[in-house]
Amino acid sequence: FAAMLWPRSSTWLSRQVRYGAFMNTTIEISKEYLHFAGAHFTLFSATEREDLHGHNFQVTLDAEAPVQADGLTFDYNILKSTLKALCDELDEQVLMPTQSPYVKIETDANYTYIVFNGERIPFLERDLKLLPVRNVTVEELAHYLLERVVQHPNIKPLDLNTLLLRCSSGEGQWASANWKA
Repeated sequence: FAAMLWPRSSTWLSRQVRYGAFMNTTIEISKEYLHFAGAHFTLFSATEREDLHGHNFQVTLDAEAPVQADGLTFDYNILKSTLKALCDELDEQVLMPTQSPYVKIETDANYTYIVFNGERIPFLERDLKLLPVRNVTVEELAHYLLERVVQHPNIKPLDLNTLLLRCSSGEGQWASANWKA
């Protein structure tokens, strides 16, 4: 019966486990709840930008890891809950870059201002999420989110080989970022 489920010999399997040369697999985390609604404008130059608008961003993650002796790669819930928390941080926020050479950020007692090309655009602190990116684009968001995942204390102990995070601003428009151990 075991040979029907696992066509390789038990000697082959025990050798793979003993010497750590076991199979890798890719787990895809693609859940409907891994999304966030965010407003932004893309910066094209020191004088051109989009109008403020919003997207329903979607996030997926592929994680390649070795299959452990118990037949699991890792507890997927760790990745799912980490991604969900990151999406929740960005949900229903105006997303603005802090690393753009075209934007200055000013604050007073009531507002945070995004200053661009002579425009001083006010936002309430509760509605604004400043991100350490150069521009709020799917490219930058994919890298930002992947960096947050890799640095998360619950993710660091996992035996991961590669991560591929994808971020979408709409159907058919995705950007991805890669990490390799």
